[in-house]
Amino acid sequence: MSLTFLLLLGAAFIVSSAFLLTQRGRRNIILERLRIARRRASGARTPPRSLSPEKKPTNAAEPDYSDTFPSSRRFALADIDATSNLGSVDGKLNEQGEDWKQNMLPIDVSYLDADESSFVPCGFSVKEIKALGDFPDYATLSGVPLPQPYPEFDIDKALPRPYRPIRWAYHQTMSITKMQTDWWLELENTYVERIKQRQALFAKHGSDVLGALPGSELACKELMEMALQFLCARYPQYFRLSNDKKTLYNGILKTETDLKTAPPLHVLLNNIPEDFAITQRDDKTGYYSFRAGVICSALGWSVGSKIGLDLQDIHKPIPDYKEKMQFSMDRYFAKKPTDKPIQRGSWGLEIDQPLYMPPGDPHEAHRAHQAPDLDLSRCHLRVDWQTLRRLPLSGAVVFNFKALFTPVAEFRDEPYVPALVLKVLSEGKQSLMEYKGTWHVEHVVKPALEAFHREQVVSGVVEEGWEPRTLEESPWFPGWEDKWHRGQGF
Repeated sequence: MSLTFLLLLGAAFIVSSAFLLTQRGRRNIILERLRIARRRASGARTPPRSLSPEKKPTNAAEPDYSDTFPSSRRFALADIDATSNLGSVDGKLNEQGEDWKQNMLPIDVSYLDADESSFVPCGFSVKEIKALGDFPDYATLSGVPLPQPYPEFDIDKALPRPYRPIRWAYHQTMSITKMQTDWWLELENTYVERIKQRQALFAKHGSDVLGALPGSELACKELMEMALQFLCARYPQYFRLSNDKKTLYNGILKTETDLKTAPPLHVLLNNIPEDFAITQRDDKTGYYSFRAGVICSALGWSVGSKIGLDLQDIHKPIPDYKEKMQFSMDRYFAKKPTDKPIQRGSWGLEIDQPLYMPPGDPHEAHRAHQAPDLDLSRCHLRVDWQTLRRLPLSGAVVFNFKALFTPVAEFRDEPYVPALVLKVLSEGKQSLMEYKGTWHVEHVVKPALEAFHREQVVSGVVEEGWEPRTLEESPWFPGWEDKWHRGQGF
């Protein structure tokens, strides 16, 4: 679905928080267009003035981010036990000055092979990173707490929360919110099926769904360790690490993973049904590009076709991206804080449940016509629930998302949702609706939505004459928790 990338990066996110608060109209346009899990052929960039007077942008219209760095949380080393391995550095945690910016680790060089006196964008030296070892306290390093345990969770019954990120007016409601840290990675009852599906996609497509460029080693390791720390804290009844942190035990799949030999992205592929796209700062330009990822739910693009590209080139297919979003996107990535992860959702309508649809996939043929015999039971809402966060050590910005499918028929007992979806389908901006790619099901979905809405009005669930607008409960709907708990039984 959307995910043009990357953030992949696509796609998706955007203006710095201050900018978001003051530029409502523009920020909403940005949000809607930055969509990573792209749904068509596809394939998505921003920061402040230079701190070095001698450095001038090569193009007057192009901002210079070569001296723009994200805020550092290096001060957190004082609260990490591993600082005892850092010797005299421990006493200088807040006295680093600006010299470190002149000794930046090149984007294509592994920290394992680098001089220990070189630095990464968030201000940590390679020496400090190596001293931290495996599985350091990422909650302290990032400023983002680990999740609360979820003891009542049952993987066989669990349903995803019923995300309905539908907005109207389409560009006038803010969709980026602070990430709910307990829900960074959300498991549900399709877990086993999805892991098998993702493994099969990798076996078939290889580097088109999983890849890592030189220099991404630290970010991949860091992301994998953060994700496993999350799973073990959130679902301790299913996941645990060995005492030496070298083995992951997965109680759902009944597997053991040797973390010293398995590549980090493979660990993610085999244990977490989410997609991850890693973007890193270019040490010369300050711009971010897609350097590594495992993405098995892209529609219209692939890792192989996007890896190595910067945000601008990734998001070229998005309507108005260059004119209305590029500046804000690049600026956002350049300055995004580590301790302020965000979340959002993008959506579309699909026939069946296509998880991965690269260019030329047979499923694309569905989008070319409106099948007269299409049954509503085959029409699904696809939501790509997305989060964006900066990793504390490498400074990489990671976009992760998962595709969630809901039969359109489920809208029948969800107050206001039928009328809201119908409004977007009927009156949404043409270029955006074409990009969203819903036309092939509208001949079946629209009449059903009209009927559902009439039923809700007659029953009194929705007031007569209600004008569709973004719901206060967005990205959910009134009564969503009752429906969700009722559906999964806990």
